[in-house]
Amino acid sequence: MKTDVEELTPTRVKLTVEVPFDELKPNLDKAYKEISQQVRIKGFRPGKVPAPLIDKYVGRSAVLQEAVNDALPGLYGRAVEETEIFVLGQPDVEVTELEDGTQFAFTAEVDIRPKFEVPDYDGLEVVVDDAEVTDEQVDETIGNLRERFASLTAAERAVEEGDFATVDLVAKIDGEEVEDASTSGYSYEVGSKSAVEGLDDALIGLAAGEDATFTSTLTGGEHAGEEAEITATVQSVKIKNLPDLDDEFAQLASEFDTIDELRDDVRTRLGRQVRAQQLSDARDKALEALLEKIDIPLPEKVVDEEVGRRNQQLEQQLQMAGMTKEDYLKDEEKSEEEFDTEVADAARLAVKGGFVLDQLAVQEELNVENEELSEYVVTQAMQMGVQPQQLAQYLTDNNQLPAIVSEVLRSKALNLVVGHVTVKDESGNVIDVEAVQRELSGETVDAETDTDTAEPDTDTADAAEQAAEVDQTDAAAQTEPEPEPEASEAEETPEDVAEAAADESPAAQPEEAQDKSS
Repeated sequence: MKTDVEELTPTRVKLTVEVPFDELKPNLDKAYKEISQQVRIKGFRPGKVPAPLIDKYVGRSAVLQEAVNDALPGLYGRAVEETEIFVLGQPDVEVTELEDGTQFAFTAEVDIRPKFEVPDYDGLEVVVDDAEVTDEQVDETIGNLRERFASLTAAERAVEEGDFATVDLVAKIDGEEVEDASTSGYSYEVGSKSAVEGLDDALIGLAAGEDATFTSTLTGGEHAGEEAEITATVQSVKIKNLPDLDDEFAQLASEFDTIDELRDDVRTRLGRQVRAQQLSDARDKALEALLEKIDIPLPEKVVDEEVGRRNQQLEQQLQMAGMTKEDYLKDEEKSEEEFDTEVADAARLAVKGGFVLDQLAVQEELNVENEELSEYVVTQAMQMGVQPQQLAQYLTDNNQLPAIVSEVLRSKALNLVVGHVTVKDESGNVIDVEAVQRELSGETVDAETDTDTAEPDTDTADAAEQAAEVDQTDAAAQTEPEPEPEASEAEETPEDVAEAAADESPAAQPEEAQDKSS
């Protein structure tokens, strides 16, 4: 087999492959056998029809076509391997010559990863935020914990801000009730502004049994975006009682005996979180700094596919949140053109980042061990809230192992870059990345990023990659939620993961606010 490579662009080539006809013999034999199973000729059992009769009744050209279709994938794979090109996506294949008994030739046009070398990355310097934990952050965290242990008691008075009111909501458009925007027995924290606009103002001052009607725009359901008259009727009023910040609360909400011990533990945990964030930021900024040193062409088709993937992902997430793209753009205060530009820029940076990390892995001869795959799957499963065995089985069944190997390799390549970069905080202190990683080991989720985060446009920073959270209340109480980043994928065999995850168990959650009213 002879293969010539013609460079159409720096990111696209044309392979011209000439194959001696003799190499098609196994494929021809297979084609005759399969066709023999399908045809029915008097005097011959299925599978026993001789080749000359198949040529006579079915046609030699049909056999040749069957053989070529069977041979092409393997021949194309050999051509790619022999020419040592890194192909991207599916090729455009054309059979250019098929002479029975003499020669077979075809061409294949395909996008490729551009050829380049990753330059020396020693001496790069990045700056991250200081790892500072303030008293205000500690107070806020303890305050959130205190909220979760609050109780509710009935109040014989009108609604005030901060109360929990149980209400019935009836929405009408042109006098007709909108069923998917109406609800009863809805418990709402007044003043939280987490429901339909205008509800907070309408409820304040109402006593049990009283109602108020106001006009608002529905944000969910079949009539989203339409004006409706909403009547809110108060069933009951309850006061939220927060526990005192004392030793008794510490014993109730934690394993500590005193409030001071609880505060110290909160400060320690926040400190670990901040340092983990420093590592994550260092990884992103290290890659950004490396990419600034490299200028490579990008296959437009690959970039377009990445843009399409991001747009499709956002569309699915917005549908789950009951939002439209127009709602999202309004909430983000962006025009359609600004959004498209952001997505395109992020996609190009993501593709470039992937290419650079792939090439670095090749240059440094990095590889992935089974233990690393198992560890990766366990981490991803914990983040997704599923059993590692379940995630591993799903990914194995869907043949996603190559993608996961690539993702882990990219992460290892990025780790290598970070290890050669000087990381400083804003105060000018040099951060020992390895020491911080050892400190956090086993105590926090490793600061490694997923495939997109292993590229400079992290999902947490990219509006196009964000999903919207949705309050699972009735439509009349819905609001436009803030987006959250996408979860990443993982892969490994179930046997390896089962052993690695045997000792994993979910953390206990504090109790929610308890209703102590009668």
